[in-house]
Amino acid sequence: MTTHPYAGRTSVLALGTFAVGTSGYVVAGLLPALTAELHVSAATAAQLVTAFAIAYAIGSPLFAAATGRWERRTLLVVALLVTALGNVLAALAPGYGLLFAARMVTAIGAAVFTPAASMVAAELNPPHRRGRAVAAVFGGLTLATILGVPLGSLLSGPLGYRWVFALVAVFSVLGALAVRLALPAVAPPPPVPLAQRFTVARDPRALAVLVTTVLGCLAAFSVYTFVTPVLAATAGVTGTTVSLLLLCYGIGGALGNYAGGRAADRWGSRRPLIVVIASLTVVLLTLPLIATSVPGAAIALLLWGLTTWSFNPPVQHRLIELGGSNAGLLLSLNASAIYLGVGLSGVVGGIVLTNAGPTALPPVAAALTAVGGLVVLLFGWRSPARAQSAPADTGPGAAGASAVSRGVPRPHSPVRDRPAVRARR
Repeated sequence: MTTHPYAGRTSVLALGTFAVGTSGYVVAGLLPALTAELHVSAATAAQLVTAFAIAYAIGSPLFAAATGRWERRTLLVVALLVTALGNVLAALAPGYGLLFAARMVTAIGAAVFTPAASMVAAELNPPHRRGRAVAAVFGGLTLATILGVPLGSLLSGPLGYRWVFALVAVFSVLGALAVRLALPAVAPPPPVPLAQRFTVARDPRALAVLVTTVLGCLAAFSVYTFVTPVLAATAGVTGTTVSLLLLCYGIGGALGNYAGGRAADRWGSRRPLIVVIASLTVVLLTLPLIATSVPGAAIALLLWGLTTWSFNPPVQHRLIELGGSNAGLLLSLNASAIYLGVGLSGVVGGIVLTNAGPTALPPVAAALTAVGGLVVLLFGWRSPARAQSAPADTGPGAAGASAVSRGVPRPHSPVRDRPAVRARR
């Protein structure tokens, strides 16, 4: 059995997404340490998630346009170094205000790195391997929830949150060094004006899918951000036990990402998306009833991670169908929608936590998920007209299904298919 020559390069990109993913998600595991050391409420500490997510959502299309002519390897290295800088500033910040600003700096690096890494992975592999390559890159984000967040939660007890941010910064620098040494120079894609990045969302069906993404991420992360007080209220667990339970969520997420991709390959986007949204609604609604003991909480978080991370593959499948040759741009807007939902989760979750208590968070999240399901069901397939250049959603034969289920658009264009790697002399 031979190893593909680009497998090691793809792994390097996955390590980078692990670093930026841990940077983004780790606050959920650091919430007890942040509230204790900064002397702020859990709702206030959770706004650090909002700072990161809103900066990511706004910065992703803006910085993609601003750096469109940059050579890709250089862009990836700079993005990881900016992520490292943000984590260093977070570790050194003397108070909440500067820590809030540091999280926004971190988000800028992540907003540049993640979409650029997925496109580089596609360029460094032949067409029949692009889906697997980008799936491996996005696997770094899943690994961040499986290892990064629980490990950060575990270390924050004896070391404090500052050392956790410092360790993430070190890992980001190592990722930048690995990218610089392992990847060849990769030419930038043709420039796309910023205005064009938003015209693809004019289709009401695409807008409905993006709205559903916002609501789904808002629902999931309004609970995930405050999972520590939720588990303390329902199961009476704290500290190391919470870290282990977060590992159950991460394992469920890895399984869900795989299952969602397989389902989209086999049945297209509509049926899996409806099933996932319905399942996630039920899981969130019953979470306070199931997570009343450590075994019950482990089962609840496993199912929660499974359903949450099954959401994205069918969403991307539908957006590819609607986007046609502009599918890549539509998926970049979906990435912004994800982090917009994550950002709003800190605000909405904080309001619910303050006024109704932690056990009210899962039912409220279930209601938001159900609304998102209704939006996409009523409007996501409302028009019988096909999106231009997009095939019908016919299940296993739907064009682009295998690529979307792994997280990568595969629009066919001469520009995409031409060699983009410049050999170094």
